Amino acid sequence: MTATDQLSLVFAALADPTRRAILAELTVGDATVTQLTAPLPISMPAVSRHLKVLEGAALISRSREGKWQRSHLEAAALREAAVWIERFRGFWDSSFDRLDAHLATLQQEQENR
Repeated sequence: MTATDQLSLVFAALADPTRRAILAELTVGDATVTQLTAPLPISMPAVSRHLKVLEGAALISRSREGKWQRSHLEAAALREAAVWIERFRGFWDSSFDRLDAHLATLQQEQENR
């Protein structure tokens, strides 16, 4: 899979608020499906489906501990998405700087009237 395809999977996975909530829970530490379901208003099977999407995007990995399957946050895929987003920071910073300058000009013109 190319980096762009992987990035598309990451952003598609992050598009869902439930999956983002699951990732937030995993920042605290590894968790079972039962633990991840507790704070969510959805069923265990629904959480399991979300976990499959997150695993497919390489945002989590899962391992077995006895009869329990634990999910683990994988930061590398998030890092790649952050790097991609960071490339646009310069664009936004310069756009906001131009907007600030324009607003300052308008304010100065208003005060001179």
